[in-house]
Amino acid sequence: MTATWEKIDKNLVSINVEVEAGQVNEAIDKAFKKVVQKVNVPGFRKGKVPRPIFEKRFGVESLYQDAIDILLPESYAAALKETGVIPVDRPDIDVEQFAKDQSFKYVAKVTVKPEVELGEYKGIEVPSAEAVITDEEVAAELERLQQRHAELTVLEEGAAEKGDIAVIDFEGFVDEVAFEGGKGERHNLELGSGAFIPGFEEQVVGMATGDYKDVEVTFPEQYHAANLAGKPAVFKVKLQEIKRKNLPALDDEFAKDVSEFDTLEEYKQDLKAKLAERKTSENEAARETAVVEKAAEAATVEIPEAMIESETSFMLRDFENRLRSQGMNLDLYYQFSGQDEAALRGQMHSDAVKRVRNNLVLEQIAKNEGIAVSEEDLNEELEKLATQYNRSVEELRSIFTANGNLDNLKEDLVLRKTIKFLLDNSKTASVVA
Repeated sequence: MTATWEKIDKNLVSINVEVEAGQVNEAIDKAFKKVVQKVNVPGFRKGKVPRPIFEKRFGVESLYQDAIDILLPESYAAALKETGVIPVDRPDIDVEQFAKDQSFKYVAKVTVKPEVELGEYKGIEVPSAEAVITDEEVAAELERLQQRHAELTVLEEGAAEKGDIAVIDFEGFVDEVAFEGGKGERHNLELGSGAFIPGFEEQVVGMATGDYKDVEVTFPEQYHAANLAGKPAVFKVKLQEIKRKNLPALDDEFAKDVSEFDTLEEYKQDLKAKLAERKTSENEAARETAVVEKAAEAATVEIPEAMIESETSFMLRDFENRLRSQGMNLDLYYQFSGQDEAALRGQMHSDAVKRVRNNLVLEQIAKNEGIAVSEEDLNEELEKLATQYNRSVEELRSIFTANGNLDNLKEDLVLRKTIKFLLDNSKTASVVA
């Protein structure tokens, strides 16, 4: 197999590939063995039709597409390796020649990573904040812990208030017709959470257990279901149950229950120290973000849309995984938020552009500065992960290798070393945080 390439546009290259006739004939043989298993020819059992009879009846050309499908993945991968082209999207394949006893010729048009023209990336001024923790921040953290350790009790009498969990049955109607996805039974809704359509939760406040109410709302103009967008709706709601949070008292007993400390004052001091550690980490992360973004802003790069789309899809999958960890999914999110996938992808677009731009700039800086990952660096990272996941280094290396993720880990380590390089070569501007 031979492969040559040429640049045909800013981020587009053309790869000319030619596969030898011998490999073509082998692929046609494999295609026959696959296709013959599905062919019915009178007088022969499935899979037992002789090759000459098959070709006389159907023609050898009937095997070409399957043979191309066999040859393309392997030959394209080999062509990328031979030419050193790194694609960022699927190729556009144009078959120029394919026939028995002839070579297979095709052209693959491929979108590639853009060229990056770096600006100044050394001596960038980056703020360095001192981690100062106030009594108000400690109080807010204690309140959050109170909420986490609150007990839910069923309210026997009284009306629902903001912060309560309302257990409701509901069914939605537009123009007195029930619509799909608008019905639920014994749904737990935290009043004030903003989980439902704007205006819904406020109207449940004040209802008592057993009450019925018509809740009138208007769907957002950008609602994911076009047939509901901007339309007024009526939800028939029955309040089945009210659950109220009972917050534990902030005293020494609370400290003993949630920590290893005997007094609330000792626990507060520990919280303050931990908040300081957290803020220090956040400040360091902010410095990393700032130095990378300033280096990226100084660079010139034209990003292919394919890279942005790919990053947006990655962000969408990550968002869906986080929703699942919270007991939700994208369909429920779209229903409650009034969005659809297109709207969500639109919201993610600018962040996707920033992520791609930052990574491209960091990769170019790493090349310019000769920043690489040694075997020692890799082993050190694997040892950290082994401790974190309670597995051996050898086992983790095998998993990364088998999944094809070892190179990804190396790339991530290069990016981290490059960010450290930028910070080490930056100027510090002190602020208080």
